[in-house]
Amino acid sequence: MTLSARWHDLVDRLADGVHLLAVSKGHPATLIRQLAELGQQDFGESRLQEALPKLEALADLKGLRWHFIGRLQANKVRGVVRSFAVIHSVDSLALAERISRIAVEEQCCPQVMLQVKFRDDPSKGGFSQEQLKQAWPDLIQLSHLQLIGLMTMAPIGLSLEQRQELFGQCRELADQLGLPDCSMGMSGDWLEAMHAGATWLRLGSLLFGARSMAKSSSVDDINAV
Repeated sequence: MTLSARWHDLVDRLADGVHLLAVSKGHPATLIRQLAELGQQDFGESRLQEALPKLEALADLKGLRWHFIGRLQANKVRGVVRSFAVIHSVDSLALAERISRIAVEEQCCPQVMLQVKFRDDPSKGGFSQEQLKQAWPDLIQLSHLQLIGLMTMAPIGLSLEQRQELFGQCRELADQLGLPDCSMGMSGDWLEAMHAGATWLRLGSLLFGARSMAKSSSVDDINAV
């Protein structure tokens, strides 16, 4: 199946209010351009160093919206704030405060998803539910963040039913906090995430196929999709 056919098939299967985030990390700008020509506007990258040349190569496509989905290191915040409209992986109050402070300096206001862990998983960052509730009064005071939703990933080893239950917990917590969006569901569990209330599906291999570029082992890739 061609890239175009895969994209059309996925878009046709999306429920109302559910958006496809094309995870383009590991794939060249030429493929992103192909999808953009079909109408795809939202693309996800997890490494700033890899993303910046693509953003430059595709600068003529004014309708693109770039989402940062990787683990965000403190020394990369300014670059991400400058280049990405949406950040899916804000996993601590300290990181949120740094993003807001730099956003003031850069005169922008990025949209932010707060990363939450609903199961113990040492390989991934994120707030616990209790940590998020404790930090919430401080988070909503940050003037240069648009808090729009929660992001979560299911640990390896869960069944599809367990993943859907986890995704349902994320949707429930987002609703409690008055957040409209849930970024959850990847190529192996996107249907379960959609049925549980996801509004953003992060799809990479299901859409693009095998990665065209060399895979990085950087910690920036920990939220790989």
